[in-house]
Amino acid sequence: MYTRRTPRSASGSGGLHRRTRSRAKTAAGLLATAALLVSACSSGSATTSAASAAAEAALVELPQATPAALTSYYGQKPTWRGCGVPGFECATLKAPLDYAKPSSGDVRLALTRKKATGPGKRLGSLLVNPGGPGGSAIGYVQAYAGIGYPAEVRARYDMVAVDPRGVARSEPVKCLDGPDMDTYTQTDSTPDDGKETDGLVAAYRTFAEGCGADSPRLLRHVSTVEAARDMDIVRAVLGDKKLNYVGASYGTFLGATYAGLFPDRAGRLVLDGAMDPSLPARRLNLEQTAGFETAFRSFAKDCARQTDCPLGGKGTSPERVGENLKAFFAKLDRRPVPTGDADGRRLTESLATTGVIAAMYDEGSWEQLREALTSAMKENDGSGLLVLSDGYYERDADGAYSNLMFANAAVNCLDLPASFDTPDEVSRALPEFEKASPVFGKGLAWAALNCAYWPVQATGEPHRIEAKGAAPIVVVGTTRDPATPYRWAKALAGQLSSARLLTYEGDGHTAYGRGSSCIDRTINAYLLRGIPPTDGKRCS
Repeated sequence: MYTRRTPRSASGSGGLHRRTRSRAKTAAGLLATAALLVSACSSGSATTSAASAAAEAALVELPQATPAALTSYYGQKPTWRGCGVPGFECATLKAPLDYAKPSSGDVRLALTRKKATGPGKRLGSLLVNPGGPGGSAIGYVQAYAGIGYPAEVRARYDMVAVDPRGVARSEPVKCLDGPDMDTYTQTDSTPDDGKETDGLVAAYRTFAEGCGADSPRLLRHVSTVEAARDMDIVRAVLGDKKLNYVGASYGTFLGATYAGLFPDRAGRLVLDGAMDPSLPARRLNLEQTAGFETAFRSFAKDCARQTDCPLGGKGTSPERVGENLKAFFAKLDRRPVPTGDADGRRLTESLATTGVIAAMYDEGSWEQLREALTSAMKENDGSGLLVLSDGYYERDADGAYSNLMFANAAVNCLDLPASFDTPDEVSRALPEFEKASPVFGKGLAWAALNCAYWPVQATGEPHRIEAKGAAPIVVVGTTRDPATPYRWAKALAGQLSSARLLTYEGDGHTAYGRGSSCIDRTINAYLLRGIPPTDGKRCS
């Protein structure tokens, strides 16, 4: 699943330029993020059965009293220190590796904060999480939220972030080195025959074995439920009676899980670009595939109106634009094009597809995508699409990758059973996925296979989250969101007992801080004055 938070613009003073790209992206690329595309079954009847089971299951609230075995964690006193970023300080906390057996060891959690600047009465801490799973919340708050959120919000709240267990600075899961990741990201993800299928399976096995070898114990304890329980320790250590939180993309699942476990401690929660926790994995995959098709059609319509669109001239239908892009992908599959990359990488079909998908998150990237496609299609220069792909994978100029992809797979393969168990199951599902997206369906279907080879069994199942007794929770959905389809926001709002659904009618992934003054005013009123929107409010 591709779920990342990309700001369109920042509100208030200290805002970032409209086309700024945060390094705190929260998704993986086509192969590794497939872990997020966690599906359970290959047949329609099995999917229906899993969905029915989820309709009966709900996340169970934890006891309000802190268990005696956890009191030492809740009573920690963090030692704050400078961390090289002006205005921010950092600290480290401990959480139990296994909440069922707190004495079996600890996991270290890294956090950062920027104190409220004033004027006005301090409202406490505001935790932020950009999603993924696997995105660095610390990187996100230091590069964007802590300086780009509305000035009035930063004046009243300490801006705080904790990297979830297994992510970035919090004992990061590791799987492959840079050269091996280069090989992995270039693997053909749309196999045409048995040999190519075997190659893809081998890549998934190598990735999974690398993760298992490096982080054997941690890999069993990076679930969303455990990360949500960690956030309650952070809340207590910060001295807050309730958790105030803005979560984007996968961060909405994390925030909703917190509310379900601790409804009495849920303060002002904003869940932007919501996920639906009740869906079995294959259903998630399929609906997200359709979401990317919706976003692509919006791009295609815009592209055909531009004079520099390499996929068709004025009046070209979205269907034809998609066919032209597929033809280009097929050409790359036969013969990759040069990129000028220092490590000798050429633009393969898989890298090009990732680059295109990366640009679907924000319509501000559409011009860059047109330019990159023009260079690749007409000038035999794949460097522009490679830049988009590398940014999405968080690969730096030296060939090193962040742990985004590794944590992404680790969390998702633990949270839900594998999408498919065998390549044959994927093959049988291809027509359904290609119907959902003629452009991306085949690749996203095969991408959903990787958890089948994961070294750790899933511990989670689909479930509803009701959070009965929680204060009003704002759930935000964007109508043409590629990564978290709008219907997911409606579904989550329908589950949470106190939800208020806020809709942004537009393009791109998530809505807060991305250019809509209506959205920003509404959320600011909630965060600053505790005034939730009327359920069903719409903005454009």
